[in-house]
Order: sequence, then C-alpha cells, then structure tokens
Amino acid sequence: MTPEPLKTDSLHDWLLTPAGQYALAWEQMQCDRAVADVFGFHALQLGMPSLNALQNNRIPHRWLGCNSLPQASTLGSGLLLTASHALPLADGSLDLVVLPHTLELSSDPHATLREVERVLVPEGRLVILGFNPTSLWGIKPRWRHDAQDLGQPIGQWRLRDWLQLLSFEVASNQLGCYRPAFRSERWLQRMAWMDTAGARWWPILGAVYCMVAIKRVRGMRLMGPAWKRPAARQARAVTTASKGME
Repeated sequence: MTPEPLKTDSLHDWLLTPAGQYALAWEQMQCDRAVADVFGFHALQLGMPSLNALQNNRIPHRWLGCNSLPQASTLGSGLLLTASHALPLADGSLDLVVLPHTLELSSDPHATLREVERVLVPEGRLVILGFNPTSLWGIKPRWRHDAQDLGQPIGQWRLRDWLQLLSFEVASNQLGCYRPAFRSERWLQRMAWMDTAGARWWPILGAVYCMVAIKRVRGMRLMGPAWKRPAARQARAVTTASKGME
C-alpha cells in the first residue's frame, strides 16, 4: 500500500492528519530537549501555534509570534502579531527563538533569518524545525501537491551555509520520522519499526529535522559574575630569623 496524497490547504490542516500528528509528536519531543537548559529573560516561538515549543523552558517572558490570529494556541502566554521578517523587538533582546517551519513558509527566509540574528543576544539560542527534502517525504512529495501552504523545504546543508554567514554555530542537528506519510493511522503504526531502523541505517533520510544553533559574536569574551572571581591574595609579612639572634 502506497501513501495517499494529503489533500490539505495549510500546515495547520495537515498537522491534524495521522502523518501530521506523527511529525508533531516528534517535533514536540525535540523542542522539549532543545530548550530545557536555555536560560534568560525573553523567548519567542515564531509561528506554528499547534506546537508548544517553549513548554519545557523556564524563561519567564515567552511569546508566540504569528502574522494573524491563530485558530488555536497551546503556548499559554503572550501573543505577538508580527511579520517574521520585521520583528517589533529591539536588537539583542531575546535569549531564545524557535522557528517551527517558519523559514519554509516565509516569503523571504533570508530576511527572516537576518531578523532573528538581530534580535538574539550574543550566545543566544536558535531552534529550527524543517522538512528534509532528502527523505521519503521529500524525494517523491506527492503529499505536497495539494498543500502549497506547507512552503518550500530547505535542505540541512543549505541552512548550515546561511547560518554560518550570519556567524551562527550549529550545536546539534537531529533527524526523525522515517515512516512514509500514510493517511492511515493503522499503516503508520505498522511501520513503526522504520524509526529504529532509520535512525541506525539511514539517519540522513529522516523526514523532519531539528537544528540548534548559537549566535556567536567575534571578538567577544563572556565574563563570569564578580562573585565568582578568585579573591586577590593579601600580602603577608614574612618574618625571618637572622644569625645574630640565634
């Protein structure tokens, strides 16, 4: 049995299908891991309200950025209506940004990435989710013909080049979802063995990737807090005995 084409109009609709729920569950797990140890004061998830990318993060001020009012949001915090390529935020004001398929849906992904670089603090963390064009879902993307709103997949190496030009350092990259994009939940479950086999034998063919990058600033050296610096040694008087006093 071959996968049937998914007749959907948007990423939101596709995420409601069995294959979409399968991908969404994997992405949620990756985001939970990627943001767990990121600290700071401000974080932004840009797009895809169906995913609660920041739920496992302890940053106090978190926003969901969308270009229109979402049908449903699981973020449970502030909503920011904005275009991805023109964020109404000051330079270096965010500690963490998550882009769940945001670059694929952007009319100008380069501008979106430059804008994210602008608002991130030095050493700020960037998490990017995307579809892998070199996969079972990308090599023969029948499911995309009726889903133009899913955007244009961006290859991992192409994305790495873009990040490098903006002085980002890729810290990790995980791939998953090795099963075909079946419409049937039963067939998806029958192919569950492919996730284990794929991760071992053809890891680069995962349908979805989660890339984590860190904003580096050349010539900058992070200094620890003053209370962590070793205390200066105090001069001590040293008494020596002379031969005449023996």
